[in-house]
Amino acid sequence: MKKAIVSVTNDLSTDQRVHKVCEFLTDQGIAVTLVGRIQKNSMPLVKRNYQTKRLKLWKEKGSLFYAFYNIRLFFFLMFHKADLLVANDLDTLLANYLVSKIKGIPIVYDSHEYYCGVPELLNRPKVKAIWHGIEKRIFPKLRHIYTVNDSIANLYKEEYKVDIKVVRNVPVYKETNSLKTRKELGLPEEIPLIIFQGAGINIDRGAEEAVMAMKWVKDAVLMVIGSGDVIEKLKETSNKPELKDRIIFIPKLPFNDLKQYTMQAEIGLTLDKDTSINYRFSLPNKLFDYIHAGIAVLGSKVVEVKKIIDNYQVGELIENHEPKHIADKINEMLANKEQLKTYKKNSIEASKQLNWQNEQEELKKIYAFIIDA
Repeated sequence: MKKAIVSVTNDLSTDQRVHKVCEFLTDQGIAVTLVGRIQKNSMPLVKRNYQTKRLKLWKEKGSLFYAFYNIRLFFFLMFHKADLLVANDLDTLLANYLVSKIKGIPIVYDSHEYYCGVPELLNRPKVKAIWHGIEKRIFPKLRHIYTVNDSIANLYKEEYKVDIKVVRNVPVYKETNSLKTRKELGLPEEIPLIIFQGAGINIDRGAEEAVMAMKWVKDAVLMVIGSGDVIEKLKETSNKPELKDRIIFIPKLPFNDLKQYTMQAEIGLTLDKDTSINYRFSLPNKLFDYIHAGIAVLGSKVVEVKKIIDNYQVGELIENHEPKHIADKINEMLANKEQLKTYKKNSIEASKQLNWQNEQEELKKIYAFIIDA
């Protein structure tokens, strides 16, 4: 049986894209080991039909973390047999590429974002130069690359003149038959719910404005579910008298548990700002999670989000990030019950097209060289 080692820098618990790729490879008869890291606050992993390995490092963030992780990953890959290496994002690529050259193992690169355009590198030119240097030396030499949307694929094609496929990070299509009640979930029962979810609720994702908007939203509660750099700041803001009892914070959840909460909402928010090239061309997972939960979407006009909302008519777009404007849009959507019902119906229909079962067809082409060998 062929063996594949798939690597990431996260703790494996909430990364649905990588999990789905691992399941896909397993279904093709390949024995998969997924390698990541374990953190102090990592959730236990649910048993999977492939092997997992979480490396423990004494440093959990910053440049030293990435350096030590790649060193640990390099030696792990060197001393474990594999017929295929799959690197997820630039922060795992160096170790994978070196081992692929030393051992003569094919490598596939899955780029989840335009890495050198992430906001965290915007004001750190020296760090950005290091990552860009690694990328420039390796990227043009890769034969099997895919990313999450057309905009990011086009950026890489223009820069490196290589062929890049697109596999969107959409959920598996399946109907949820056992929906829990709001009471079972500990949610208010007689009031509309708005949701803002994500594993990376960071600066410039619109979360601060969403929380402030609740000052003007009539008779609704906002659920903020997930983790990220601005969560503590959001909690401080929510303590203001005018926002008391208007915001519910829930820590990050396993995907199936999260969907139970998402399906209780009327509207899902995805409000990335056009403050970096990465956000400009982002296609957040939460957008598809909302669509598969059958709820309406309120989004910002970043390129890929606007394209989905316009094409499938699943919601509306904000004109700016002023909290009062966001509140007005939420109030309008909640007030127009017939239109809201149409958006929800359109989401359900869109989920029948925007699903992992369809995206897997592209994966079969990308991995054909190893599957059919």
